[in-house]
Amino acid sequence: MHILTIIGLTVVVGYFAGRLGKKIHLPSLIGYMLLGVLMGPSLLNQFNDVVLEHLSFVNEIALGFVAFSIGQELSISSLKRLGSGIISVIFAECFASFVIVFGVVYALTRDLPLALIFGAMAPASAPAGTVAVIQEYKAKGSLTKALYAVVGFDDGLAIIIFGFASAIAKVILVNEGSNTEVHILPSILESAKEIVMSISLGGIIGLIFCILVRRVKDDRDILIMVFGSILVAIGVSLTFHLSLILTNLMIGFTLVNTRAEALVQKVGSRILDVMPLLFILFFCLAGAHLKLAAIPALGVLGIVYIVGRSVGLIAGAGIGGMFGKVEDKVKKYIGMGLLSQAGVAIALALIVKHDFAEIGTAHADKIGTTVITTITATCIFFEIIGPILTKIALQKAGEIPESKLKS
Repeated sequence: MHILTIIGLTVVVGYFAGRLGKKIHLPSLIGYMLLGVLMGPSLLNQFNDVVLEHLSFVNEIALGFVAFSIGQELSISSLKRLGSGIISVIFAECFASFVIVFGVVYALTRDLPLALIFGAMAPASAPAGTVAVIQEYKAKGSLTKALYAVVGFDDGLAIIIFGFASAIAKVILVNEGSNTEVHILPSILESAKEIVMSISLGGIIGLIFCILVRRVKDDRDILIMVFGSILVAIGVSLTFHLSLILTNLMIGFTLVNTRAEALVQKVGSRILDVMPLLFILFFCLAGAHLKLAAIPALGVLGIVYIVGRSVGLIAGAGIGGMFGKVEDKVKKYIGMGLLSQAGVAIALALIVKHDFAEIGTAHADKIGTTVITTITATCIFFEIIGPILTKIALQKAGEIPESKLKS
């Protein structure tokens, strides 16, 4: 079939696959990912490796919109209202999950680059899963407010952690087999430079976007400015080898922290019009990367990642809450609401597969395949168990109305 025919069928069938997922009380993205598995090389082979390479720009556009949306959630004023305790929770759960997953994966595989990448994947959460549960059950209270803040800000921190870990892993892989001494510090400095430049570029484009979007008279035309700005940010980021996720995250961050709430809501409502389509394509393509034949060999690694990430997030959030002196129920239950994982983690896994393939070694290629396969498979698990645990946490904290529990 022509590639456009495949894309069209994917969008239409993906829509119904998502609806089916919701009917059996699973996130719609699970339906999209399973359709991708069906269409991918493991089964029907419509999304073969050549097609996936041609459609890589779809992933980049979707990543841009996802990052922009995350940035819109990072309101400094909201974080200040919640207090310094929430900052302690965010840093503790992110770094605890990184350290624990890095440690257990390295103990299992003795593969330092692989352990670094899996450790960097662990902090990324899926705000959509947590927020959907909060909205469905009309939850209200201090734990609910804390969850809103943490699931937004921890993705930003996760992206920065990933930038450093990925840079170190690439240096190790590039120098494998050579007699030259591996120097980690220059790589860390280069990664820091990339992060600073990405943030600076996003801030500049964000300020220009804010000026332009205020001049749009018809609200329906706001999407034109959003789409154009995100494409410019993606293109410049790729040209200068910067982080397209951080750059677009900064555009959303600049908007929410420099403009009136009314304008932010207008932009957000326009983005909601296009996100469902991008999500169908993005998660279907992510599912297509899943190699079913490779899953049995990755069974132990997947289990280790799931356990390590869960322990790191829950224990880290509890420790952060203790040092931050947050309310007892927040300290006890916030970690349970952070386990959902999907979009950002899959996005980072796709970046690993692409970037490590360019290194051109068998080890780098193997890591890329291992990461995308394991993360895609474990995200399905986390997207099932995450919302369930979020509901339990909110229920134990007494923030779900009795009427919603009975309905």
